[in-house]
Amino acid sequence: MRIITLNVNGIRSAQRKNFFPWMQAQQPDIVCLQETKAQLHQLDSDVFCPQGYHCFYHDAEKKGYSGVAIYSKKQPLEIIEGIGWPDIDAEGRFIEARFDNLSVISLYLHSGSSGEERQAIKFSFMERFMPYLEACAASGRNYIICGDWNIAHKEIDLKNWRGNLKNSGFLPEERAWMDQLLTSGQWLDALREINQDGDQYTWWSNRGQAWAKNVGWRIDYQIVSAALKGKIKATSIYKDERFSDHAPLIVDYDL
Repeated sequence: MRIITLNVNGIRSAQRKNFFPWMQAQQPDIVCLQETKAQLHQLDSDVFCPQGYHCFYHDAEKKGYSGVAIYSKKQPLEIIEGIGWPDIDAEGRFIEARFDNLSVISLYLHSGSSGEERQAIKFSFMERFMPYLEACAASGRNYIICGDWNIAHKEIDLKNWRGNLKNSGFLPEERAWMDQLLTSGQWLDALREINQDGDQYTWWSNRGQAWAKNVGWRIDYQIVSAALKGKIKATSIYKDERFSDHAPLIVDYDL
């Protein structure tokens, strides 16, 4: 099973940059998108529901903002739009597809980079999300949670870590939260299960030639249930073309 996750930074923009032909060529089983920045009624072209896929969107109430999507070759048994928290669901940050004993989630965790108010909202979500994840782990279901988590976990996960110790996305509290998640014995970082190399970045600022110089951050993940350990067969970050300020993270599973 091949799963691709990408923050498209506007699905219509990604479409103009030829994301969909590339996506089809990869033959993924499931695609998780974040920051679609469109209302469903604005996506009237067939291109936004690629041939051969069942397509599901969860939009933000605010136009041109946030939004997540899942495309799946197999028809899910159930689609859950939203996590059930009104403040989060109004921003279109969570959609879950259920297949037998496997759930795949497209998640867009908040950025706190615009100021203290948004950082406080991010912390509020993180505080609520950890018990939610613990309940998922205890449920007996397997989960693959794809998306833009807006946190670089360790120093290896961003080029200029020393210069970002006080910046959202690499704050001590955020990194400690990721530590708690990934040392619980319940969850795995799919890429790091088989790739411990540096320079594995998925996002680059549009400033200062960050892309050209590969001054990036790894903030996009596939976080999976511990029961899937050993099922992760290959991972890659696609950088030959640019569809967004993020790069697609591709993981192949033996499922």
